[in-house]
Amino acid sequence: MTGGRLEGKVAIVTGAASGIGRASAERFAAEGARVVIADLDESGAREAAEAIAGDGGDATHVRADVTRADDTYAMVSAAVERYGGLDVLFNNAGLATASVPIEETTESVWDAAMAVNVKGVFLCSRAAAPALRRGGGSIIVTSSIMGIRARPGYSAYAAAKAAVIQLARTLALEMASDGVRVNCLAPVATDTPMLGTFIGDREVDEGRAAFVSSIPLGRLALPADVAEAALFLASDESAFITGTVLPVDGGRGI
Repeated sequence: MTGGRLEGKVAIVTGAASGIGRASAERFAAEGARVVIADLDESGAREAAEAIAGDGGDATHVRADVTRADDTYAMVSAAVERYGGLDVLFNNAGLATASVPIEETTESVWDAAMAVNVKGVFLCSRAAAPALRRGGGSIIVTSSIMGIRARPGYSAYAAAKAAVIQLARTLALEMASDGVRVNCLAPVATDTPMLGTFIGDREVDEGRAAFVSSIPLGRLALPADVAEAALFLASDESAFITGTVLPVDGGRGI
């Protein structure tokens, strides 16, 4: 694939075996990027990389637990050793939580949400920083519209997604002198396998309807919606944009 908006760029996408991550990895590859598919689900990551290669793209896969520092360094090393550098890190791996009152939110749920959604972004960004600083580039973080506008019952998830917004803003200032841009995406509820966790014990149709009723454009986000926004932030079209939060929310945040 040649002549695309990411031609010549090397990208890592975490949580890329399915959902937003996979859609974004496929979109990046279609626009000429060489992509490292990183996921805890190694078989899913391999399948995603093979599918991209089957469509004429260039992708490899690594098993990566974003909460483990060694895995994040190995992930970056795989990109640099195979492709010669790194231009884009899409911190997309995340963990959803169900809606429960604060009194019923366990420490284990809180700790898991913080570990994946916050610590994971920190560890991946730390590991990738030296490679990105060498040539400039883009860090993208999947936050959530819940990091901006809360919903009751999602204390752990909303707090984690708000935290990574401030982390991204800090990194945007810290890395600007090396030409590295850092931005967040803030999707509304997205039609991925993770949606079932958000819905929780409610009937699926009832749960989907509850989310859709709060979205002015009248539907859930699709992985492709978020992938298009990620492509923009990964590309040179957003060369003067850093430290921002881009809602992909159908108007939910208004």
